[in-house]
Amino acid sequence: MKKYEEEHYCYENIKDRIYPWVKNELKDSQALNGKRIAKNAAAIAFAGDLKVVFAIKRDKGSYEIVTDNMLSPDTDIETMYHTACENLVRDVEFVIGNTWDGAYSIIADGIHEASAVCFKHIWQVCVNKLKDDLLIMVPCKDTVLFAPAGQERVVKEMISHGRKAYETGDDCITDTVFLFSKEKEELTVYEA
Repeated sequence: MKKYEEEHYCYENIKDRIYPWVKNELKDSQALNGKRIAKNAAAIAFAGDLKVVFAIKRDKGSYEIVTDNMLSPDTDIETMYHTACENLVRDVEFVIGNTWDGAYSIIADGIHEASAVCFKHIWQVCVNKLKDDLLIMVPCKDTVLFAPAGQERVVKEMISHGRKAYETGDDCITDTVFLFSKEKEELTVYEA
C-alpha cells in the first residue's frame, strides 16, 4: 500500500485540514515529522527565496508536513495550494495591528501569520487604504511587518525591527524585504 492510500494520508480525509506555510529554510518547531522538514516536502515556489509547504493539522494543535510520497501522482499541487488557502481563510482570523514605530503587523494565531503573504487581497486593501506601495517583511512564522514605501523613517525602523526578529526569533523565515506594488498588484523582492 502506498502512503497516500493510507486512511491517515488519503487526500479526501485531510484536505480540510491542510494549510499553507510560507518558508525559506525547511524547518519548523511544530512539525511532527521533525524540526527539519524533509527535503521531499511538497512545496511550490512563491516569491524571492520563499516557498510554500503544506501542513496537515493533527491532534492537539500539532502539524505534519506533507511530503511527496503522501500525494498520489495525480494530485494537482496548484489546486492543493488553493484549497489550503481556503482552509486558512475559513479557520484563521487575520487582524492588522500597529507597531510602535508606525509600521503595521499581521496578527493571527501565532502559527499562521507568515501565511498572510499568500493573500493578495490583504495587500490590495492595504495599498488602497494607504495610497502607496508596501514594503513587507516576513522574518518569522509569527511575524509579518509592513509599511508604506514612501515613509522612509518608518520603513527604516521596520527593517531594523524585522532583521532583529529574524536574528533572534523562533522559526525564522527570511530577512528579505518584499514590495507589493500598488500598480502591478504583485509581491516581488524589493530592490533598494
